[in-house]
Amino acid sequence: MDKELLRFVTELHFETDKAKPHDWEADWEDAPLPYKLYRGVPAFDLAADFPLTLEDSPAGGQPAARSLGYFLGYAYGIAQISRSVPLSGEQAEIALGRRVVPSGGGLYPNELYVYLKLPDLPRGVFHYDAAHHRLLLLREGDFDDVLEQALGERCDLSACFGAVFVSAVFWKNFFKYYHFSYRLQGLDAGVLLGQLLESGKRFGYGAVVCYQYLDRVIGRLLGLNEGEESVYAVVLLTDSLGRKVRKSGSETRRAGAEELLRQLPELNHAHYVRSRRIREYPMLLRMDAASRIESAEAFRLREFNREDPGGFPLIRLPETSPRPCDLAVLARRRYSPETDFVLKPIGLPSLAELLRQTLDDARYRNDLARSDEETGPLAELVFCAYGAEGLENGAYRYDGEAHALRLIRQGDHRAWLQYATTFPNVNLSQVPLCFHVTGDREHGCPGFGPRGYRIQQMEAGMLLQRLLLRAAAAGWGGRPLLSYEAEAIDDLYRLPARGDTALIQVPVGPYRYRARWEGGLFR
Repeated sequence: MDKELLRFVTELHFETDKAKPHDWEADWEDAPLPYKLYRGVPAFDLAADFPLTLEDSPAGGQPAARSLGYFLGYAYGIAQISRSVPLSGEQAEIALGRRVVPSGGGLYPNELYVYLKLPDLPRGVFHYDAAHHRLLLLREGDFDDVLEQALGERCDLSACFGAVFVSAVFWKNFFKYYHFSYRLQGLDAGVLLGQLLESGKRFGYGAVVCYQYLDRVIGRLLGLNEGEESVYAVVLLTDSLGRKVRKSGSETRRAGAEELLRQLPELNHAHYVRSRRIREYPMLLRMDAASRIESAEAFRLREFNREDPGGFPLIRLPETSPRPCDLAVLARRRYSPETDFVLKPIGLPSLAELLRQTLDDARYRNDLARSDEETGPLAELVFCAYGAEGLENGAYRYDGEAHALRLIRQGDHRAWLQYATTFPNVNLSQVPLCFHVTGDREHGCPGFGPRGYRIQQMEAGMLLQRLLLRAAAAGWGGRPLLSYEAEAIDDLYRLPARGDTALIQVPVGPYRYRARWEGGLFR
């Protein structure tokens, strides 16, 4: 990773004021749409009569277009329409389509594509049109062989009924956040992956997340423009939770990107962005190009070798019974308070359940591990607690293996947290729990190069989404924030000694529901 790109990544976390020019202003009159609209391609409407409960997972079986539509809707569909009128009378009323997942600034820079082999749909590659809840056929045909080779011959596509591709469209949030958009694109992709996996479980789908593949081949398969959009993850789907996907034994052949590209004619489908003037984003393109994989020989496995400096008191947490978690209800209940937090006592059993279930939910199958078994992300949870019943005020790290807390620093740290806040939209004195998702201070770059950065951000986003869902299950709100001084937060938790840094901040707690006009599409 060259010095300029390393400096770029450092600024995204430790010098965020340099990630966007002080005179940069978003041109809202020329803002892009928060969804991609293709023109002139075959469309297949999906069932919109969403089930209002997803508490019980079905036994699995061959999926149909109807259940797939529910799965995609609960993964990335538009769930709510809200309207607001700007304080300035010069602009018209604003209507926003809120998805089932949160997104930085509500801009939703990610898109979903699917490769399907279902009896009631043409076999081929589709785009999920969230604006109209339908599938758009981009490329028809059987692409098992191409996809297997693009994944390095490590997975058996005959065991899968399809695959989901999560991409990032650079301009969709660059227009507002400039270089900082690159960090948000990875986090947002991770939040979407977390929701996608949770939605899949409710429909009995098994899933394997692949972070490593031949990028140009996957982009050509979907018909993406390299200067506009990039695939961040591929999720292979099976018709049952336990079906094996990873191949055992040695690989038979490994084609290079150029050989596979020759097998795929280019696509030139027109799509509508709305922006008339798109500014250049050369650093995002440089990071994307540096992250590409051209040969399966470059694929890597991850080693879990993090060292704990120790020395912190261990506090055992009470054992709790898992609370039923209906994803359909939680998708409607999830709320991001700002000035709405209300300081109330937090019970230790509720906190213990939140922590255990968040990390249990975060275990997933991926191509960074040596086997097809579920593993946890490298991201971890630390938090500051104030007024939790049966727990001393202080800063803690959760030890998932022992189901215990490590007391890092005693005391009430709300003033410290507030001081470290760079955009005070949340009154942290009213928040009993303030979580931070932490990860490797070098962002995985020594092992995976620039690609390690976006893998880390996605894993942080996946853990974040599980935390938000479990907070909603407890009746609490959670507000993801990136407006904090990383070094101040790292010092609070003594993270540099572990080689870690805080990746995102999430105040969690009871809240007063704000009166507002809203229309739910899943109700």
